[in-house]
Amino acid sequence: MKHSQIVIEQDNRSGNFTYWLLGGPQSLAGRDGVSLAAYIHALYGFLRQAKAKKILLVGCGGGTLASMLHKSRAGTEMLRKNAAAVTMVDIDPLSFELARRYFRLPKSIVCHVADGAAFLRSQDIRYDAIVLDAYGESGVPRHLMRGTFFKLVKSRLARGGIFLINMIGADDDDKMPDRVAWRLRRSFASVRICDAEGELDRNVLLLAGRVRNLKRPRLNLRPAQGTGELAVELKRFDFRHLRV
Repeated sequence: MKHSQIVIEQDNRSGNFTYWLLGGPQSLAGRDGVSLAAYIHALYGFLRQAKAKKILLVGCGGGTLASMLHKSRAGTEMLRKNAAAVTMVDIDPLSFELARRYFRLPKSIVCHVADGAAFLRSQDIRYDAIVLDAYGESGVPRHLMRGTFFKLVKSRLARGGIFLINMIGADDDDKMPDRVAWRLRRSFASVRICDAEGELDRNVLLLAGRVRNLKRPRLNLRPAQGTGELAVELKRFDFRHLRV
């Protein structure tokens, strides 16, 4: 990763931070560390619905999803007892440093500098949920979108576990998310797509595993500001059929 292509921008009026990589936004969060990206809140909502306790996040960015999972369970003794154990993996150690410095990533979040596939092959821990949200210069690394990786992920999921993927869809005619979804079907009996149709260059979420009963995402953790706009964006996400 070329660090000269990373820019951290702070809005002096709102206190919001934006993590820019290769000219595109990787993370956007308020001064409280809560993400202002609708797709992060969608992923967060799915993890909460699934009641995932042991979670692996492949890809750091600003680490906002990990921060939100920690924040939502840190308020009371009861919540601490039911806290999710979150582990993050990223190939770039600078990502963790920036996430802690600017995006309030808690020190308690375990971070490993490693490739996601190599990390899963190196240990046999079972997770309740694995989330793939990793991007390089040409999008999601190709080896993390292959059937061999999906089989590896399935072997590292606990019974009833879920696998979530964030992709970018160029427009409604972009077939790549569906191609990946059908590839997932070779390893997982249940695969769903949650999409914000009609939008350009949008986040498309793929869900695999015990995901049949998951409901449309809604706003569960409100940011310090920007709640209204975020809620509107989140409502654009809905499940749709896999296309051939």
